[in-house]
Order: sequence, then C-alpha cells, then structure tokens
Amino acid sequence: MQVAENIQKNVSDALDVAAIRADFPIFSQTVYGKPLTFLDSAASAQKPKCVIDAETGLYEGYYANIHRGIYKFSQDATEAYERTRERVKTFINANSSKECIFVRGATEGINLVAQTWGRQNIEAGDEIILSWMEHHSNIVPWQMLAQEKGAVIKVIPVLDDGSLDIDAFHELLSNKTKLLAIAHISNSIGTINPVKSMIAKAHSVGAKTLIDGCQAAPHMKIDVQDLNADFYTFSAHKAYGPTGIGVVYGKETLLDAMPPWHGGGDMISTVSFDGTTYNDLPYKFEAGTPNIAGGIAMAVALDYIEAIGFDKIAAHEADLLQYATRRLSEFNSLRILGTAPDKTALISFVMNGAHPHDVGTILDRQGVAVRVGHHCAQPIMDRFEVSGTVRASFGIYNDRADVDRLVDGLKKVMDIFG
Repeated sequence: MQVAENIQKNVSDALDVAAIRADFPIFSQTVYGKPLTFLDSAASAQKPKCVIDAETGLYEGYYANIHRGIYKFSQDATEAYERTRERVKTFINANSSKECIFVRGATEGINLVAQTWGRQNIEAGDEIILSWMEHHSNIVPWQMLAQEKGAVIKVIPVLDDGSLDIDAFHELLSNKTKLLAIAHISNSIGTINPVKSMIAKAHSVGAKTLIDGCQAAPHMKIDVQDLNADFYTFSAHKAYGPTGIGVVYGKETLLDAMPPWHGGGDMISTVSFDGTTYNDLPYKFEAGTPNIAGGIAMAVALDYIEAIGFDKIAAHEADLLQYATRRLSEFNSLRILGTAPDKTALISFVMNGAHPHDVGTILDRQGVAVRVGHHCAQPIMDRFEVSGTVRASFGIYNDRADVDRLVDGLKKVMDIFG
C-alpha cells in the first residue's frame, strides 16, 4: 500500500514520465555519453527501485526457505510469498488464488499446460489452432505434443495490416478442435487480438483456450473471468518485475483434473515406496524451492503498475504510438510491419538497404536500445517476407523525446546507407 501511495504522489492526471523515470535507477546513467533511450520493453522491461528493494530486502532481512520452516524468517517469507498469490488473483481477477500457479515464466506455463492437460486430453486426429503471429513459446510446445499424439496443428492467417483473419479462424473451427492457443498481443508487430470473442467461438465447438498474455500484462487490465479463458499465462519481467517468475492461470476444475508435471518437494502430500499422494492446488504444480525473492517482488511490480493506472498507461502509450508512427513515416525508405487498427505501443519496421542488425548497432551508439531480428516469431517474419525487423517497444518510462532520439538515430542510418 505504501508503494501505491508513493506512486500516486508522483503521477498527475497525465503521466509524469520524469517522475516515473526517477523511480528506475538504470536511467541515471548514460550510454556512450548519451541519455539511455530504452525501447525494448517488449523483450523485458526495466525495474523500478521498489521492485529491486523488495528482492534485496528479503536477502538482507529475512531470507529463509518457505512453506516448511516454523521459525520466524521462514514464516515471514512464506507469508510475503503467498501474499503475492493473492495479489495475482486480484490483478487478473481469478476466482481463487488456487488457480494461480507460479512458474518460471510464460514459456514454462505453456509447457506445463501442454505436458499435463495436453497429454491427458489431446488424441490422434485432434486439432490445435494457433496463429501466424505466435511467439515460438506458443508454437513449439504444441508441435511437440502434436508429434507425440498424432494431433494436427491449424494456423490462423494474418492479413496484410497484421490483423488476424477472423473469417478464416471461424472456418478452421470444427468438432475436431480441442484447443485454441493464441497471443493476447503480438510481441512482434503489436496487434491486439479479439481474444474474448475468439474464446467464445472456440468454446462453442467444445474447445479449450490458452491465452499468452505476456505483452498484455504491462499494458491493459486483464480479467480472466470476463474473458472466460481456460488458461492464461504471463511473465513478471515484462511487467516491470523480476526475471524467473511468472504465472499460469487455469480454471480450478481443469487444474484439479490435471496430473502434476514436476515431481519433488512441496508438490506432495505423502511419499512412500508404496506410492505418493499429491498436494492440493496450487502446490501440486510447484515442485521444489521456488524463486522466493522474485515471487515477493512481483507483487510490488503489480502494485506499481496499478497505482499508476491502466487508463493512464493506455492513453500515454497510445499517444507514443501515434507520434512514433507519424515520425517514422517521414522516412520513405522505411516500412512498418503491423498497422492493425488495434495495437499496442510497439513498432516493427525494416529500412531499405540497411540490415536490421546494422540499424540496431548504429542506434546503440546513439544510446538507443531497440530489438532486432525475428523476435522469436519466425513465422510472422516469413508471412511478411523478411528475415527480421527493427522493433521499438515503449513503456511507462518513455516519452516523445525518446521517439525523437530514435528518429535522429535513424537519420544517421540514412547518412551511412543512403
């Protein structure tokens, strides 16, 4: 609560980016003598000091393993860790904290669902629907499962503007469809998908749904009950939190019926050589010592975001997207991939005559950090017939001056490559 109160004092009705940047220690330094312009939040966001302090506070003040000890430090750490689970429940509006499973990140969350629910429910001839814009972590686990089970993967096409072909999606659905696994927001081109209506359509043929919410968590309010998602997963590190911790939400009835994935301590009730009984939710899926510090700090990151407010974040980032799109359109040799009417603050582009890696290197020398390459989304690169792009993704600590520095850097690219 104190974190939220402190933030509210620093944020006016319009986002006060200078006040927010002051909360992030990394922005106190320069890169090659220039201000740090960090435009890679879609890969991993920077961390405010309150999140950093939450991690170090555990290690310096009350570190102990959790769920097992009866002494004070263990009890304190356990309570702090489990408070995060309650915080996550509220953040995504889950029905119960038992539906919030802690994992290393969204990648592990998707693999957990594939290797438990998937192995239990997918059979030969069943169909799994993905899309051309998926991150590799929402493709490869399903390919592995399909190969093992003899299932078939169907892929939703992407239109020229980066939107999903919803008519084609409807045509792909059949009584053979067992799962729709789709990104809430594309990490590569920024498209926001109409997941609520897609979930309803998938349910109409009896299919279950998994939503990759990695890119949504920092940008918009998530309500898993309103979406009616069967599974929803996200990583803390993209939402201004620590690395190595994330969440997979699942409806309690589904999680209850799923077998454990990892075996070990904490996921058991009793163990003997005659057999083992498993722990209740959510611990059935959380074997071994977890990322305790990361789990505790994740709650602080979620507090930080919500104290600012998703309405303010959305308005600020929409302004940045509009401004950046207009500025980048000044370059005749630059092509933006993904111009869907509903997208987040992310621009993926290519420049004629300049390889994305060269663009990224030149921008780096100007203190501008962007992501270059295929962004772990090679199929969508193939769809647009490019090997990779330059991706500028914005967060709460970015402003129009960052866009201007990006544009100035691209002018230097033009000076070199013509």
